[in-house]
Amino acid sequence: MLKSASLYNRMSSFIKKLKRNKFNNMFGLFKRKTELEKLEIKYKDLLKEAYQLSKINRSKSDQKTFEAEEVFKQIEILKEKK
Repeated sequence: MLKSASLYNRMSSFIKKLKRNKFNNMFGLFKRKTELEKLEIKYKDLLKEAYQLSKINRSKSDQKTFEAEEVFKQIEILKEKK
């Protein structure tokens, strides 16, 4: 339960940051996405897919959550380099 709670906290803070940046991104319509932005979108999509799968197939949901964790690690590495 503790692991899922920390995942939920990271996910909710990540989504809040995306919502705050939505206005700023509106003016960058034709700007190319950075590697970090691409990974953030992939992370969000994987978590969304994992949530949908959790209602149907728990093992596939766990697999998607694991993939999201791996993407999150890549995001953290890129943020450390900045």
